Amino acid sequence: MNTTGRAPLRAQPIIALDVSTIAAARLLVDRLGPRADFVKVGLELFTAEGPRVVEWLQSIGRRVFLDLKLYDIPNTVQGAARSASSMGVSLLTVHGYGGTAMVEAAVEGAGPTTGILVVTVLTSFDARSVGVALGRDVPELGAEVTRLAAVAQASGAHGVVCSGHEVAAVRSSFPGLSPLIPGLRLDGDAAHDQSRVVTPARAARDGASYLVLGRAVTASPDPAATLERVLLSLRD
Repeated sequence: MNTTGRAPLRAQPIIALDVSTIAAARLLVDRLGPRADFVKVGLELFTAEGPRVVEWLQSIGRRVFLDLKLYDIPNTVQGAARSASSMGVSLLTVHGYGGTAMVEAAVEGAGPTTGILVVTVLTSFDARSVGVALGRDVPELGAEVTRLAAVAQASGAHGVVCSGHEVAAVRSSFPGLSPLIPGLRLDGDAAHDQSRVVTPARAARDGASYLVLGRAVTASPDPAATLERVLLSLRD
């Protein structure tokens, strides 16, 4: 039962702690306030600080999305997913290009408490750069995202990571998967190093389950106020 008096959110925002130290993360979390209750720890912060950053975030009541984009042999990924689950993280990413066996191993290692999200095509890529990386023609990114979403579903993953441009198609073809959308920008923001960006409200309308909010919120003069505006745009 909703006792807050607010309409429910159409998608769950996750704030990206894209900083290199716990000290910087503390400052950012303090500026964001308690509404930022789900946060992303990526490669930079986790490489610098390790599991203790996850432990600290959980000690102050934050849920953690561990965005490591694992890509290795199945046994290694299974062990890493098991370790992430033992830390209590809510979500963990692996690369779809690792294939079904690797994703299945991640799901098994993570167990029932940590959702595995399969990265499809990074939002910094366009069709040409994906084609160069794969060594084959990729005329349309949507088909490549859908192909990797099929790997996620067949492997028992919780969801996929895709851009806002593909989320509607993923939802339509794979309604059981939970899409997470990075590379979001507010109206009028610069795209920076992202090629395929949309607003949080549009991604939520198109079927996103999770929204990663990075510089659009954290680099604003008042991150807490900007986050509040985003939350308002996500309510029915």
